[in-house]
Amino acid sequence: MLAQRIGAGPPLRSGPEDAEDDAALLVRVPSGDAQAYRKLVERHLPTVLAIARRMLRDDAEAEDVAQEALLRLWRNAASLELGEGGVRPWLRRVVSNLSIDRVRARKNTVVTDAVPEESEPAGQVRQMVERDLEVRVDAALKGLPDRQRLALTLFHYEGMSQIEVGDAMGISDEAVESLLARARRALKVALKEEWQGLLPDAS
Repeated sequence: MLAQRIGAGPPLRSGPEDAEDDAALLVRVPSGDAQAYRKLVERHLPTVLAIARRMLRDDAEAEDVAQEALLRLWRNAASLELGEGGVRPWLRRVVSNLSIDRVRARKNTVVTDAVPEESEPAGQVRQMVERDLEVRVDAALKGLPDRQRLALTLFHYEGMSQIEVGDAMGISDEAVESLLARARRALKVALKEEWQGLLPDAS
């Protein structure tokens, strides 16, 4: 798999130095410089995968989307114009759009595996409770409309600002605020007792 071949760690935040380095590497890609492209992939794969996994809740699909986003980087390197954030904002938008397309293309509801009937050792009770909560949170996220889930994912889990979310989704800051508010209300209803503490800065 792509993540295993390259080695994907946790998502990283990019700084001015990374953006400048992105630009220097990107100009080498159209000529077929595989080493420059590999450096870009190693730098940005963690963020691309994290967004796709949060959106799709399926590792295989997330890796497919990540690979497609990075292939588009290779194909569009010659015409890509970078801003202050380097390659990352462009990749965020691409992977977000690809993930939304995947979600919309799904025809069947994802059903979680049934809890095994055999008894669990006492030491695993806490893990079972945490796993059950994670399943319920995932189910609540999946129940959100695509754009609400994407906005919530980018803002709360990727640490992007509202302006950055708007740039990634191609919408205004006001539209992002509206999507976040509706998503939070929906999750609050769906999760009830679990809501407090899930999104620390949610109102």
